[in-house]
Amino acid sequence: MSVPAALYGLNSQPDVRMTPTDLARFTACTALAATLAVATPTMAQVPADAAQRVDEIFSRWDSNTSAGCAVGVSVNGLTVLERAYGMADLEHGIPNTPATIFEGGSLSKQFTSAAIVLLAMDGKISLDDDVRKYIPELPDYGDPITLKHLMTHTSGLRDWGSVAQISTWGREQRSHDHDWVVDILSRQTALNYEPGRQYSYTNSGYNLLAVIVARASGMSFAEFSTERVFKPLGLTNTQWRDDYRRIVPGRSSAYNATQDGGWEINRPIEYVHGNGGILTTVGDLTRWNQALTDERFGPDFTRMMHDQAELNDGSQITYAGGLQVNRSMGVRTISHTGSTAGYRAFAARYPDQGLSVSMLCNASNAPTGGNGQAVARVYLGDAVQDPVAAEGVPVSAETLEAYTGLYRDPVTGNTVNLRVSNGTLRAGTARLTPLSDTRFQVGTRQTFYDFHKDGPGRPSFSVNSWEYTELSYEPVDAWQPSSAELAAFVGTYESTEAETTYEITVEDGALTVWQRPGHTFELTPVYENAFRGRSGSILRFRRDADGQIEGLSLSVSRVYDMHFKRTGRPASVTDQ
Repeated sequence: MSVPAALYGLNSQPDVRMTPTDLARFTACTALAATLAVATPTMAQVPADAAQRVDEIFSRWDSNTSAGCAVGVSVNGLTVLERAYGMADLEHGIPNTPATIFEGGSLSKQFTSAAIVLLAMDGKISLDDDVRKYIPELPDYGDPITLKHLMTHTSGLRDWGSVAQISTWGREQRSHDHDWVVDILSRQTALNYEPGRQYSYTNSGYNLLAVIVARASGMSFAEFSTERVFKPLGLTNTQWRDDYRRIVPGRSSAYNATQDGGWEINRPIEYVHGNGGILTTVGDLTRWNQALTDERFGPDFTRMMHDQAELNDGSQITYAGGLQVNRSMGVRTISHTGSTAGYRAFAARYPDQGLSVSMLCNASNAPTGGNGQAVARVYLGDAVQDPVAAEGVPVSAETLEAYTGLYRDPVTGNTVNLRVSNGTLRAGTARLTPLSDTRFQVGTRQTFYDFHKDGPGRPSFSVNSWEYTELSYEPVDAWQPSSAELAAFVGTYESTEAETTYEITVEDGALTVWQRPGHTFELTPVYENAFRGRSGSILRFRRDADGQIEGLSLSVSRVYDMHFKRTGRPASVTDQ
C-alpha cells in the first residue's frame, strides 16, 4: 500500500510548521497507521508527535540561512513522513523540499552492487570471477581478487583516493575519472593484505565494479543503471553524477560549515562514480528500500544483495552488497551511510518493524548515523534496546598497570595508547571493560582486546572483531630523537606508486617534509624510526643491513605500508 505524502498534509517547504488543517490530516493518517499496526503486531508505531520530534532533530538546520536536510519515513510501504529543512541553494535563496535532489555519497554502493548482481543473473559475469578478467591493467598479486571481494571491501586493494591524496592531488583538487582510478591502481605494487583476510573499507572496489559493468554489458555504467535499475523501479529522480558539470534541475548545492558559523560551497568536482555519485531524493530512496523488501527483482537478487561475506578464516562479516547487515539499537538493521564533499546521507531498513528511514543532507555538519538513527528511534519506540556495557570482573591495579603504554600494529605502524584512569583501563576515550584478567571489551562494541604474555616486559594484544582474521599490537616505547638522529633522516624520498617526492629536512629542531607544489608539514616522533605526519599518517624509516636509511614506509587511512625509496639528500642541506 502506498499513500502519497501530500495526503499527510506535509509541507514541502523547509519551514514545515503544520497548519491546523495539516495537523488534522496528519492525525487521521497516523490513526490509520495505528490501525494497521494492530493487524501487524511487529509493525513500527507512528506516534502522534512523530513529526514534531523529527522537527526537533533537525531544528539546528531549519533556517533560511543554513544548508539542511530532507527526510522520509515509511512503515510497511506506507509513507508516513516526508520533511525538509534549510536551504538547497544559499546563494539564490532556494529551500530544500522532499523533492530536492542530493548526492548520496557511499550510500550509492548498493546501487552499484545491484547492477553487478543483475549482470551475474544475466550470466554475463560471476561474482567469483577474478577482477583481472575484466581489468587486466591491474597487477597480478598472486591470489585472485574476486568481484565478491570488491563488493564487500575484502579485496585488500588500496583506496585510490587515499593514494591520490598522498600525491596532494586528492579528490577535491583534481577532476578524476575512471581512467585515473585504473591508472592509479595499476601502479600499486602491493595490497594492504591478502584478499579475504579482513574487511577494510575502500572505494577502489566499487569504482572497478562500475568499470566492469561497462566493459561486460557494452553500455556505460550510468546507462545500464538507468535501463535496468532506475526505470524499472520508478526511480524517476535518480541518476549518476557521471559528469559533475551537467545541469541537474532541482539539485541542491553542498556546503561545509565554517568555523565562524557560516557556510562555504563544497560540491564534488569528479567524474568517478559507483563508489559514490548517486543523485536522488528521499522519495526515491523510500521506493528503493521497499523494492529490496518486496523482492522486486526476485528472491535470487535479494539474496545476493544481502549475502554477507566470509573472511578466509570462515568468520562472517556484516558487509554484503553495498549494505551493512547488522543490529542497531537492539533490532535487525540493513543500512548504509554516505559522505562526500558537503553532502551527507543515510538509508536504513528495520525489517522486523517494516520501517524505512531515508535522509539526505547538503550540510557537512549533519551527522549521518546520529540523525538517521534518531529518526528511527522515534518510530521504533519500545523496540529500541541500547547496548549496555558489560559489568566486568575485578582486576587488580597491578594487572591494569602492566597493560599501559604505547602499542603498534606491525603492518601499518598505527598506534594505540593504553592508560589507566580512575581505576579503568582506556584506549583513548574508549573504556576497556575486563571480562577476565586478559580479555577486555572495547566500550559497548563487539570488539575485544586479548592480552598475551610472550616474554619479559609488557604483553602484546590481539583484536577480536568481525573485521579481522588477525590483527595484533605489540608494545613499543615512545621516542624522542636527538638532533644527530634527526639529521640521519634528511634526504629525498620518491614513490612511483603515489607519483610524488618528499624532501625531508630539519627545521627548528623538527623533521619537516616539503612536497610539490608547495606543501609543507612537520613530523612528530612516535616511536623509534617512526613519525606521525599529516592526516594521522605514520612514516617509518627503513634501514638496510648496515643500519643506513634506505627509504620510508607510509601508512595513512586506507593505504598500508607504501614504500618510498631514498634517492639522495637535498642540495640545500649540508651534512650535520
